[in-house]
Amino acid sequence: MRKLMGLALAASMMSSPLMAQDTTIVPADGDWPLYARDHGGQRFSPLADINGDNVDELEQAWTYRLRPTGGGSVLAGTVPIVVSGVMYLPLGDAVVALEAHSGRELWRHPVDGATIRRSVTWWPGDNTRGPRLFYSTGNALVAINADDGSLVDEFGISGVMAFDGTAYSYPPSILRNVLVIGALTPEIPQGPSGNTRAFSAITGEKLWEFNTIPQPGEVGHDTWLNDGWRGRPGANMWVWYTTADIETGLIFMSLGSPGPNYWGGDRPGANLFGNSVVALDAETGAYRWHFQTIHHDLWDWDLPAPPVLVDVVVDGETIPALAETGKPGLMYILDRRTGVPIHGVNEQVVAAADVPGEYYHPTQPIPVLPEPLSRMAWTPDDVVTAEDTNAEHVAACHALLDSYGGTFFNAGPFTPFFLHEDGDAPRASINLPHNGGSNWGGSAVDPTSGYIYVNTSESGSIGWIEARDPAGDYGRGTAGSVQPYDRGSLTGPGAYASFSASFTSADGRTANLPCIRPPWGRLIAVDGNTGQIAWATRLGTSPELGPDKQDTGSNNTFGGPMVTAGGLVFIGATSDGVFRAFDSTSGELVWQEQLDYAAMTIPMSYRGADGRQYIAVFATGSAFGAPVRGPDGRPANNESLITWALPSSGGPEWNQE
Repeated sequence: MRKLMGLALAASMMSSPLMAQDTTIVPADGDWPLYARDHGGQRFSPLADINGDNVDELEQAWTYRLRPTGGGSVLAGTVPIVVSGVMYLPLGDAVVALEAHSGRELWRHPVDGATIRRSVTWWPGDNTRGPRLFYSTGNALVAINADDGSLVDEFGISGVMAFDGTAYSYPPSILRNVLVIGALTPEIPQGPSGNTRAFSAITGEKLWEFNTIPQPGEVGHDTWLNDGWRGRPGANMWVWYTTADIETGLIFMSLGSPGPNYWGGDRPGANLFGNSVVALDAETGAYRWHFQTIHHDLWDWDLPAPPVLVDVVVDGETIPALAETGKPGLMYILDRRTGVPIHGVNEQVVAAADVPGEYYHPTQPIPVLPEPLSRMAWTPDDVVTAEDTNAEHVAACHALLDSYGGTFFNAGPFTPFFLHEDGDAPRASINLPHNGGSNWGGSAVDPTSGYIYVNTSESGSIGWIEARDPAGDYGRGTAGSVQPYDRGSLTGPGAYASFSASFTSADGRTANLPCIRPPWGRLIAVDGNTGQIAWATRLGTSPELGPDKQDTGSNNTFGGPMVTAGGLVFIGATSDGVFRAFDSTSGELVWQEQLDYAAMTIPMSYRGADGRQYIAVFATGSAFGAPVRGPDGRPANNESLITWALPSSGGPEWNQE
């Protein structure tokens, strides 16, 4: 009987989609088959044709208009993938395949009733199945054949696998035959689960589900006091991709804050797995370890980008590590086998405030190294001066400060907000770095040096906590919420009260700039081996200030870097619409080009069928669908995928119109 049971089990395992041919994606040198190129998310291209000696010769090779006749919105953060000379990308209302060396369209898969954003997911196929692409419609996963865009009958029902009622509108991540997808849940006290789920890339069947809010008996459940875990949404993996270690089979989820934002009196405790990196076995969903970056988040400082994997050398020992950054502007370098910090983390005592019923966690984890990548403390000396910007902007900033009473509370990292009731004198906190630090763009790594590249934004937030208007809409699914408090300001309650002010620029346009002294944006290289900052340079300009003062650095929330073996770091991200390349060793700016639309996404590189190395980036200039204006102030109606290459003596010269 035991022998028969063993044979049955063996047969069952052989038929399991997880036991099929190894389909680990190992990128060819000239390919970019995943959102961040490889499972470790390094965004490192081994191509070196384009380098510091010739980068100034780059010229636009071909462009592809995203919406020449209308269509869905692609949104900031979109990255194409390239495999064997073919590029695949979402257009909002379609998925298309292009010749990667010319931009010529090979096939088009139309999408009805949904918007396809950010990217598509590649699966290389196995001995009996060809390669596939996957995308999410928000309520279902869809599988199409990579050779012609047709639906895969074997997957789900005629190529469509419906979700179980929880929405997620971005592409799944993949490791071998496992598709991993998070949840897009509202930021309210009670609502749908934010659990991460996994599906078979072959059949679409659900493989596992991980409770991001630990249930009774699970690791982390004791961090939820007073039954605050019941019915709690949030702590979800809403990022656009995740990373994995192909040697150990672990995936690393970066999870957001538990709902709601700014008020946590009904969820006392540290609130795992909110604001945490969590390592899971990709095939089973089994918990392996976690590291929490914020205990009991009251700032909406969730983790918007996954960790990047890098091997570091410490005291002669090579340690498999990962680096996680987030909105507070801190970088945690952890042993990816255990989650233990490599360069140290201190639990630092932080301030508390006075909101009735609120729980204030007494400490927060601050890395010993690297040092903070963004300013986390404020004094009156940090207020912008006329030498930094101009008299009108400075006057607007002081008027803003005066409207809040002129006296402010700041206790350094994780400064809390105090209660403000009708009739009270203003009592505001200023908190840095607001919704900045390292955001959706995340990090890139050069595995040959151990350097970790990350872009950061600098700004502040100003305000207090006030009673919530039951009829108010505080954004992101919170309309009508019964939570008692939210962060507010003199101009009315709002989720974000930015410490910035508007003025009229020299060309007559309204500009809004931070009220802290520059720099407002930087590109930083951290040596993962030592935890030290290797170099930091200003990233972005403020053209509104004119040529003499515009070198301020600028907001770069929606984009991130890419690094090449040619010794270059390419990045768009900035609100000035300039695409740049920096020397990866020194941080020196070596090339730049002004675009009509801002490239608020991650660049990528590949080799085309013509043998040339290409650099590519989406220039959509949008933040959650809001278009920006071109450098002349007029709406720029040419959202495009743009590619660059070194001059060619021949080959295709084709632009889609």
